[in-house]
Amino acid sequence: MNGPDEVVVGVVADEGLPEQVMARIADDLPGVFAARVSGATRWRVEHRVEQLPLDQDGDIPMRTLSQRHRRDRDWDLLVLVTDLPRRAGTKPIVAGIDIEHGVAMISLPALGAVLVRHRARALLIRVVRQLVSPRLGIDGDHGRRGALARLREMLAPTQRMSGGHRSAVTHLALVGLRGQLRLLAGMVRDNRPWRLVPHLAGATAAAAGTAAYGVITSSFWRLADALAPLRLAAITVVTVLIMTVWLMMYNHLWDRPSEAAERRKALMYNISTATTLALGVACMYAILFVLALIAAVVLIDSGYFAQTLGHPVGLGSYLNLVWLCSSVGIVAGALGSSLEDEETVRKATYSRRERERQERNRRRREDRTSADRQ
Repeated sequence: MNGPDEVVVGVVADEGLPEQVMARIADDLPGVFAARVSGATRWRVEHRVEQLPLDQDGDIPMRTLSQRHRRDRDWDLLVLVTDLPRRAGTKPIVAGIDIEHGVAMISLPALGAVLVRHRARALLIRVVRQLVSPRLGIDGDHGRRGALARLREMLAPTQRMSGGHRSAVTHLALVGLRGQLRLLAGMVRDNRPWRLVPHLAGATAAAAGTAAYGVITSSFWRLADALAPLRLAAITVVTVLIMTVWLMMYNHLWDRPSEAAERRKALMYNISTATTLALGVACMYAILFVLALIAAVVLIDSGYFAQTLGHPVGLGSYLNLVWLCSSVGIVAGALGSSLEDEETVRKATYSRRERERQERNRRRREDRTSADRQ
């Protein structure tokens, strides 16, 4: 334990998004703690990056990590930052705080998809204030916050809840529809849906080949010219949904746990996976649209285009053609995705930590199936 006038805060972050967020804000934290927690204390923050382990229940062993890190590194407090969604019972949590053992855990997906660094810094202030309040004799709930900061916390979709009579952990839980949407947005951001396109080489090739065929085929020209923009928009939505559902089902990305409690937890994971896929397919569609438009402008002579359609053409005619060709190409892309390895699709869809969770659940289901057969 360090002197009474110095507090050393150790922050251990998972690789990936937690590592990136903490690398941006770690250097500012001593000054922030001095301004927002206690100015009479000298603050030191040590930041490390390592993979946070999971126990047999899939939880992060906060107390075990606290005992190890605080003893080995002479830290007064430990804050764990993970990119896994965490729950207390059925409620998703933003943070867990164990004052007795000087440790807190922050779940970045619960902070949403925007202003993550700002929210992470504010949450670090809040959990450190709670952890250090017995030692410094300060108000752990309010501290040196301004009226605006207090108003923001009151309006945030969170509430404090006890971990139960057997647990010394206090949780900051997400509540209401706004809280669930924030968690969903954070999970999708962590999955990085834009990575889907480069990983689906077969699907991309099939989509591009089909779109290219449509661009140079006169029957596509006439069909696109006959379709109203509203119908073309509906076709786009339907084709994106088709590829999303196909990827989800064909690659067994929909989690189906047998226990009721696990099904409630899996629902948010399944929704985040579907949203990740839909956004990834939308990115593929946008790229395909731009490439097809360039090809159409370069390859199709406007005079011949007008002669085939029987009326003058402009940019709108080219856009309608590319719109239809891209939609048909996406459907072909869904079939082309069958050529991809299932693990490749999982890598493109899930964050590393979520892949580990999915793999652990899969092994559990297989073990239960084997036990039932025996």
